[in-house]
Amino acid sequence: MAETYDPQAFEPRWAHRWEAESVYAVPDDPGDKPKRFVMEMFPYPSGDLHMGHVENYTIADAMARYWRMRGYCVMHPMGYDAFGLPAENAAIKRGIHPQEWTLSNINKMRSSFLRLGYSYDWNREVISCLPDYYKWNQWIFLEMYRRGLAYRKTSPVNWCPVDKTVLAKEQISTGVCWRCGSVPEVRDLTQWFLKITDYSDRLLDDMDQLDWAESLLTMQRNWIGRSQGAEVVFKMKTAGSDETVDFSVFTTRPDTLWGATFFVLAAEHPAAAEMVAGTDQEAEYKNFVDEVRRESEIDRLGAKGAGRGVRMPAVAINPVNGEEIPAWAADYVLMGYGTGAIMAVPAHDQRDFTFARRHGIPIRVVVQPEEQKPLDPDTMTEAAPGTGVLVNSGPFTGTRVDPQTQDGILDVIAWLDEQGKGTRQINYRQRDWLVSRQRYWGTPIPIIHCPQCGEVPVPDDELPVLLPSQADYTPTDDAVSPLANNSDFVNVTCPRCGGAARRETDTLDTFFDSSWYFLRYCDPKNPDAAFEPEKVANWGPVDNYFGGVEHAVMHLIYARFFTKFFKDIGLVEFDEPFLRLFNQGHVSWDGKEMSKSTGHVIEASATVDAYGADSARTFILFSSPPAADYDFPADGYGEIGRVANSWLSRVWRILQEPSQAPVPDSLNRQIHRSVKAITQDMEEFGLNTAIAKMMELVNAFSRHGSVPREAAEKFLRLLAPIAPFLSEELWHRYGNEDSIHQQPWPGYDEELAAVDKVTMVVQVNGKVRDRMDVPAGITEEEMRSLAMGSDRVKEYLNGNEPLKVISVPPKLVNLVVR
Repeated sequence: MAETYDPQAFEPRWAHRWEAESVYAVPDDPGDKPKRFVMEMFPYPSGDLHMGHVENYTIADAMARYWRMRGYCVMHPMGYDAFGLPAENAAIKRGIHPQEWTLSNINKMRSSFLRLGYSYDWNREVISCLPDYYKWNQWIFLEMYRRGLAYRKTSPVNWCPVDKTVLAKEQISTGVCWRCGSVPEVRDLTQWFLKITDYSDRLLDDMDQLDWAESLLTMQRNWIGRSQGAEVVFKMKTAGSDETVDFSVFTTRPDTLWGATFFVLAAEHPAAAEMVAGTDQEAEYKNFVDEVRRESEIDRLGAKGAGRGVRMPAVAINPVNGEEIPAWAADYVLMGYGTGAIMAVPAHDQRDFTFARRHGIPIRVVVQPEEQKPLDPDTMTEAAPGTGVLVNSGPFTGTRVDPQTQDGILDVIAWLDEQGKGTRQINYRQRDWLVSRQRYWGTPIPIIHCPQCGEVPVPDDELPVLLPSQADYTPTDDAVSPLANNSDFVNVTCPRCGGAARRETDTLDTFFDSSWYFLRYCDPKNPDAAFEPEKVANWGPVDNYFGGVEHAVMHLIYARFFTKFFKDIGLVEFDEPFLRLFNQGHVSWDGKEMSKSTGHVIEASATVDAYGADSARTFILFSSPPAADYDFPADGYGEIGRVANSWLSRVWRILQEPSQAPVPDSLNRQIHRSVKAITQDMEEFGLNTAIAKMMELVNAFSRHGSVPREAAEKFLRLLAPIAPFLSEELWHRYGNEDSIHQQPWPGYDEELAAVDKVTMVVQVNGKVRDRMDVPAGITEEEMRSLAMGSDRVKEYLNGNEPLKVISVPPKLVNLVVR
């Protein structure tokens, strides 16, 4: 009698054996085999996995196993993004040290990864919170510092009042902190930045090397925001003075200069404060700035903004016509963009229009849309940007302008340059990356502050600057790291002059850690360098990267920046870190996002306990296309049992005792067709449809009684990337000694895989009325003829010719009748 499918009887045994024998380990040099560097975005160690996590890791693992069987030398490593706020906040809540909490969670995650059968090379594990890793964070920071790419300055920054640390601009999502959801405050703080803006052009221009989703590339292009225009100088004259001060503005529409009717400074512009100092407007201005600085950039640029402002006691002189226009400080202009000042053209910019209407400022049309009646400034209800013919525009009146093609606009820029009134300019939305954080659990920034010498880098031979294991790591609201209270850490001797000095107490943003970890995988145990360039040359760049689209303008841009920096200093030979990027769909449960913090999760460990790892893997891969979102039904655990576990039990029963008989011709043809179709699906990441075709093949097996061993072994090799434990167990029960995961992927014969006949479905008005076997190469005309000749179909045509025939050769024809 056949043995019942009991995954707990063999899955732990194979997990232990694969780990003990390092079945998935690879050498530092892939040798003669083509290499495939496959990895997922390394996780924050939050503890056990839920099924949302399992989706991403299982997709990547199935593909890594498939490529390994296709003959690639596959490096598939795993590591942990172990520093950061979540671990620190969780440790504070529980009263334990962040390191203890983090390493404990790493052990839990590693155990889950092993139970789920992920084919990681555990010899290459990376943990970012350990000194052997963050030492090289510090070395990289100093390399950037020595080259002028890391610098410290005082500037307005976003402060999270809940997490009690600053946030990079990229970490503000829809106006709130990306982690905790609180509204940031703006504070003037001295912080560390990396000059990512030096790489803006390369980050844009090298995108043609990437096989990424176009939507993600568009997000990066928009974030970098390269725009072409002109820098124009307006002269500002304050009340009661004939002296003028130059103010530069950048505009992508210099053709509208003749339509500027007022001038705007950012609310917090230092010049605005100087203008109102000692005037009747000073109190009003200060109250206005206090109000604005409590708001997010999203609010200021959105519907809430573009209305509030304070009139400055000054006028600006338009350089193209000499007109004096009023100056304002307004909420919708930001100090961090451009020069913090704009020329306002209300007829052709919506925010300018809103502001002008609210404050009674004149509107002047200078771009007349073509084939429309002339715009009337008094009756306009919105701005009219875009293509048109210039009017009221001095020497350019009558010129056609188009912002898409730059027609006419480039002529205006050339004229401004000739007249000495402006210069051609390229501007960027992207700003330098703010990398310092006022929290304990992160990489200490390796700088010493000396009263005599200023900023002094920690010498390389004194790295790493170790994070002290202090008892007090609670953040404060005074924008100072808890490390500042540790006198043993702070008070040091200056390495230059030998005098008393203080360590920098801020720590690095954890996105610094994840900007280069993939390179450390190539050389994870190196004590003398971040990585050996030759080893990275053997494996880099990453061929296939798996992770969420939510990191489009943070991790993915930062990692691209680091890679280009490493190329500049001769450590890597390539421009881009991740050639192909796959963004998996989002997994929810019963309509709600899975979240460990709320407890709304389907735990991976509970799933494996109940049904085995193969069932968890098969279910998550079969449930939806890998790139599509998926909502677990309310009875999540039960659904896994009914779908995946039931099917694998059937596979186990049918294939457990194969026969030694030859494979019948009809079944052989079915196998070759299935191998071809499944191979095509795997190449296109169609894991769900590949499993569906495996299910069809199992159905064919059941119709043939005892399955020949040759057919069973070929099927197990197809199943191996999806259900590695069951495949391995049966493979060895057949008497094979080597692992199934070291076998080649099944091949197929094109002639045997060819389909001679298919079943054609005939519909009338979308309802199935007949089915018939037809040649696979049937034409649309032949399909129509057969359908019209069917006695079953004629009953529904009533002698009428169809109004329309919709054909999908060779499987479907739909006759549309009245």
